[in-house]
Amino acid sequence: MQAAILQEINQPLVVEQRETPKPKAGEVLVRLKAAALNRRDYWITKGLYPGIHSGVIQGSDGAGIVEAVGSEVDMHWVDRKVVINPGLEWGDNHQVQSEQFHILGMPADGTFAEAIVVPVSAIYEKPFHLNWHQAAALPLAGVTAYRAVSRAEVSAGGLVLVTGISGGVALMAMQLSLALGARVLVTSSSQEKLERARELGALGGYQYSQDDWEKQILREHGMVDAVIDGAGGTGYRHLLQLAGPGARVVNYGATAGPPEKVDLFKLFWKQLKLIGSTMGTPQDFEQMLELVSRHHVEPVVDSSYPLEEVNQALRKMADSSQFGKLVLALP
Repeated sequence: MQAAILQEINQPLVVEQRETPKPKAGEVLVRLKAAALNRRDYWITKGLYPGIHSGVIQGSDGAGIVEAVGSEVDMHWVDRKVVINPGLEWGDNHQVQSEQFHILGMPADGTFAEAIVVPVSAIYEKPFHLNWHQAAALPLAGVTAYRAVSRAEVSAGGLVLVTGISGGVALMAMQLSLALGARVLVTSSSQEKLERARELGALGGYQYSQDDWEKQILREHGMVDAVIDGAGGTGYRHLLQLAGPGARVVNYGATAGPPEKVDLFKLFWKQLKLIGSTMGTPQDFEQMLELVSRHHVEPVVDSSYPLEEVNQALRKMADSSQFGKLVLALP
């Protein structure tokens, strides 16, 4: 089979032939129809991720058809259309992942290949309304967004701010919040991306590159009930200003680095909850799929590439010009 492999840090992935793996007890072989990129994949190529080693097939997100099963796996899975939960071995504690938790693509072989072997516990029926590209775009962003939205206690009628509206997690957080009946505000450095978010249902969009963006929100909408943020950085102080009394501020990433400071007076006086969140439990994944199916939520796909052009897709991710997910189309 063809697969895209990390051989060296700061070098393009190498697309080469690998032997198709065979499922062992409790495992299934999925013939992949599509895979999707995440910011994680780019960070790995740059060495900005723990535990990196060479020779690993990259990619966390994928969807396809079960081609074979190992012993102890029900044969009814054969020929089923599935999506793969990329987070393995979460553990028994719903509050936090175990020390054994890991994500497909490093250290375990991932989805940038024509086939993959995964535990049967990692596969779920593909939502019927999604095509292969949309299905592949869903897993990592979907479960991360769902857990963040859940921990932010998003509900019908609530006012939610989602920052950085162009990446997969932020878009899914917006879409899931809208599905729950919330009103959603978004930020971006691009007016074009803000307009596209409005077309998808956002109530308002604000350019965080403008000095007074947070004041605009306060004038037009007042304080928000929840914030879902993946950036951190210098703008984090504005999030605490925008958060209303008793609000939840959930952070699932820090692409802009650590905050310069945290205003503890605002934190305790407004009785805010600052919450960290990453990935999600198998239960989160299952509940995310149910919500997506019930409301026919469709992940936003920016563009697709053949496997041989995976490095071109990674370059596009590097300049953050995409709106939605970048997908690899597989035979």
